[in-house]
Amino acid sequence: MTGLFLSIGAGPGIGFSTARRFATEGFRVVLAARTVARLEVLAKGLRRESNAGVEIASVDCSDSLQVADLVGRYAPELEVIHYNAAVIRSLTLQEQSLASIAADIEVNIASALVAVKQAAEAMVVRRRGSILLTGGILGLKPVSNLLTLSVGKAGLRCAAEALFPGFAAQGVHIAVLTIGTGIAPGSKNAEAVGEAFWRLHAQPRDQWVWEASYG
Repeated sequence: MTGLFLSIGAGPGIGFSTARRFATEGFRVVLAARTVARLEVLAKGLRRESNAGVEIASVDCSDSLQVADLVGRYAPELEVIHYNAAVIRSLTLQEQSLASIAADIEVNIASALVAVKQAAEAMVVRRRGSILLTGGILGLKPVSNLLTLSVGKAGLRCAAEALFPGFAAQGVHIAVLTIGTGIAPGSKNAEAVGEAFWRLHAQPRDQWVWEASYG
């Protein structure tokens, strides 16, 4: 079954490759991020490559209420949501400002949880849907000079594991893809990550898992 695929934090690498994979399956795609001009470029590329409908939406993931509004807007048609937003800040805790710590956590964890909550409320009613999260090896092997990103990826992994049993019992599949390598836009790795996310969505219900790995 196809429907609406919403990418939050859509960029030229993982976000675009995953959206493209779902578009090839006939999903209508909404690309959401802060910079509209960049989204227009990505949307134009998707429209060239598929017959799927492609829309863009502006959202600032440092404001979780904006994320809530975005997901709520598309909730009635939402079949798959992909949370891909993250702040990559190469600083130690001591080097970060107090404001940047809070801002990073808002994007990396708080807005993700808000998106999950809003999407799940709609999906549970229909007893179907996939919630996909971009994880990373930093969630398992954190480093001090990428601390807020490490904490964010660990948080997403924790959320997927904790929520999986209850969501699955209500027909909703939540899963995190833990990525262990760099993903360059347009690369074979990017294409493979898109395929890995597709496989998570397409898994038969009796084979659902809360985590898969790539790289």
